[in-house]
Amino acid sequence: MPLAFAEPTDHAIPVHIVTTDGLDAALAALTDQGRTWAEVQGFTAELGQVLTLPDDAGGIAQVLVGYGTAAKRARGRFHIGAVARKLPIGTYKIASGLAGADLDEAALAWLLAGYSYDRYKRPSPAIARLVAPDEVDAGRIATIANGEALTRELINTPASDMGPDELEEASRTLAAGHDAQINVIRGDDLIMSNFPMIHTVGRASTRAPRLIDLRWGTAGPMLTLVGKGVCFDTGGLNIKPGSSMGLMKKDMGGAATVLGLAHMIMALEMPLRLRVLIPAVENAIDGNAFRPQDILTSRKGLTVEINNTDAEGRLVLADALTLSDEDNPDLVISMATLTGAARVAVGPDLSPFFTDNDAHAAALARAASRVADPVWRLPFHEPYENMIEPGIADLDNAPSGGMAGCITAALFLRRFVESPYMHFDIYGWQPIAAPARPKGGVGMGARAVLEALPELLGL
Repeated sequence: MPLAFAEPTDHAIPVHIVTTDGLDAALAALTDQGRTWAEVQGFTAELGQVLTLPDDAGGIAQVLVGYGTAAKRARGRFHIGAVARKLPIGTYKIASGLAGADLDEAALAWLLAGYSYDRYKRPSPAIARLVAPDEVDAGRIATIANGEALTRELINTPASDMGPDELEEASRTLAAGHDAQINVIRGDDLIMSNFPMIHTVGRASTRAPRLIDLRWGTAGPMLTLVGKGVCFDTGGLNIKPGSSMGLMKKDMGGAATVLGLAHMIMALEMPLRLRVLIPAVENAIDGNAFRPQDILTSRKGLTVEINNTDAEGRLVLADALTLSDEDNPDLVISMATLTGAARVAVGPDLSPFFTDNDAHAAALARAASRVADPVWRLPFHEPYENMIEPGIADLDNAPSGGMAGCITAALFLRRFVESPYMHFDIYGWQPIAAPARPKGGVGMGARAVLEALPELLGL
């Protein structure tokens, strides 16, 4: 069911957001009975506190929500999302205490709090519903929430039900919903169409590798999104230990994120031409699996020495990036759950990104701050170029030593694209439940990109 705001009603219960500094004023606005009730219940406006105030009939007259101090709020985001699951079922409206970007974030958080992954279990209980505040763009916020929900749903689905076939089907469903065109090249046709590395990585699986190519829009600057679609990653012949393989259903998180972002762009009818490229494969083990020390020739003609078959994401992305460049787009953005090194560098909450364009980096950082989608710029550090050149081939897919792994991976990808380029090395997973973000798949960077696109593309 789509995430949606409640229909406007005169009976919506007012919710007042109260900061620690604003507590005295909020209490003063109550009746004597209300103040007594708040004092008895110990309401101090601490972040996350929820106090329902009764009416004369025993129902809820209004709600006070603690918003704490700015210092406490800075330690997280989407705080109002937790409120939606604490309140009794009903229809509510935010009556006071928030404005501008804070109100937008609260409205989005309330919608996202309604997401749960229930495909294999009894549906989760419904949550309190929110009437969209008059001051927010309700349609835009609902679109963003549903794009995020699509991303979460795809990542959360286990590989048994989310292989290359199912990822293709999800892409076709999205295309049909937005009158977009889609073309898919599968199996040995990848060889005939000169996508050798996509084919090589996926050929050992019983589920055929493929390249998904979605197009939408006829006018405006061209944006190409490239998403890593490794539907499960065993590591190949360099097989992962069980502890590292446990979350590999999320290795198509880049593909899931660009599909969620594509939904946002198309549903909002942004004035641009969009292309989405997803190399969808399963990195499996069989007699025809590619091997360490193999030399592969890419679509671009660059040769790659395989020093670890578990560094496969950059291989499939390389062929897709080469294709993206052939259209001379105004901007190429790749998203991938690419390296553990990125998680070591910034943890699971930040989206590290790479770009050579300082203006693009600044625009993205500003946008990320406005929409509570944190990002962090990492460098295409030129002195590390030597680390990805093995000598026996043009490129090394897994330099030895383990240092600067996310940077060397980004440098590897940059070799395959000449157009303006931005790369995200995301985690795609919420390891511990947080407001509006249950444990599981999560979108990262998409809302920041969406917010920044008018500046990035001059829209």
